Amino acid sequence: MESATSIESAKHVLLVFGIILAAGALSGLLAQKLKVPDVVVFLLTGICLGPQVLPMIDIRADSALNQLILIFGSSYILFDGGASLRFKVLKEVWITIVVIATVGVLIMTVITGIAAYYILGVPLIVAMLLGAAIASTDPATLVPIFKQVPIKDRVAQTVMSESAFNDAMGAIVTFAVLGIATGSGGFSLGKAMFDLVWESALGIIAGGVLGYCAAFVIAHEKYDFLVEYAPLVTLMAVIGAYLGADGLHASGFMSVFVFGMVIGNKDSFGFKMEHREQERLEEFVLTTAFIMRMFIFILLGAQVDFGLMNQYLAGGVAVVVIFMLIARPVTVFACAGPDRRAKWSMKELLFMCWTRETGVIPAALAGMLVGLKAPGSQMIASVTFIAILMTILIQATTTKWLAGKLGLLVEKKRQATP
Repeated sequence: MESATSIESAKHVLLVFGIILAAGALSGLLAQKLKVPDVVVFLLTGICLGPQVLPMIDIRADSALNQLILIFGSSYILFDGGASLRFKVLKEVWITIVVIATVGVLIMTVITGIAAYYILGVPLIVAMLLGAAIASTDPATLVPIFKQVPIKDRVAQTVMSESAFNDAMGAIVTFAVLGIATGSGGFSLGKAMFDLVWESALGIIAGGVLGYCAAFVIAHEKYDFLVEYAPLVTLMAVIGAYLGADGLHASGFMSVFVFGMVIGNKDSFGFKMEHREQERLEEFVLTTAFIMRMFIFILLGAQVDFGLMNQYLAGGVAVVVIFMLIARPVTVFACAGPDRRAKWSMKELLFMCWTRETGVIPAALAGMLVGLKAPGSQMIASVTFIAILMTILIQATTTKWLAGKLGLLVEKKRQATP
């Protein structure tokens, strides 16, 4: 009997996967026709196919299957994004990346928290918890956008790197504020900074070491014995980088991002693949990343709880407007403006002010707060979904238009990923 139930459950999951693949393929085609980032159409498709509209996709947000898709999908998208970055460009902008991914998260938290305190009328500590939960940007959203919209290299790579590096800071701030809110511990600036440096350093080391080892076995002049299995190596290494860093209590997402950076810049370490093998690997990564973001955003859309959102709709929209139009610009000008090494132009700063989509990482943090029954967790989950919908539907769809107006679009060329 139990075996029959398992088979029926497996068939149901297989059916849902088939629906997601079919709907995703059509959505991707529609996105090309409309000339908008595909994550926007995936999100809307998920909303339409979810339990509250057409009950065709019903994978729960707290299920093991959903968490598996989110973790692996986000990790692979981050690997793809890291592989598209170039060390030469990052040398110019590393100061901005470090400051905006750390201090910037604190600024976003404080401004958003103050706005929520006055607009939603919640206790200040709960308002700050909301600010912390949505303060970090989302690599699963931003990386695909910049892979599809050809933006000036140093701007695109700065925003993508920020989104990869600030998830650790966002999580640290969120749980530090949670400790105060629940009375389980006071906030220690020294401990928070130590945790941040520890998580970041271990994540970078784990990703760097694994990236070098992977490059060695697929691109070394003499010892590239796994070159024919390079696509399989990327799958194994992405899983290994995430779980290895996580096991060390470091940032798994940072680890896979750095792993991608090493693979994408393997020429700098003296490794080079034959053109045919390189092209085969690029096609595999491109296709896999597309499938991963299809699953992530269709599922994210299907899990939007409109009943919960309606409870805080007006106030939530007002908070998110301040979040987008005040908190983000203040953060960008305060963190990137003073960077004399990068010498950011006003147009570049204005573009970065507009580009900070909210997505999978804030949604995961909000879900964890609900699971922990944190103070105000239902309100936080509601406003988080409002932020996800507003930033993806408004900011992501206007990214290319704004870049064109500011003169930041460049001629699109083939991505030299892994």
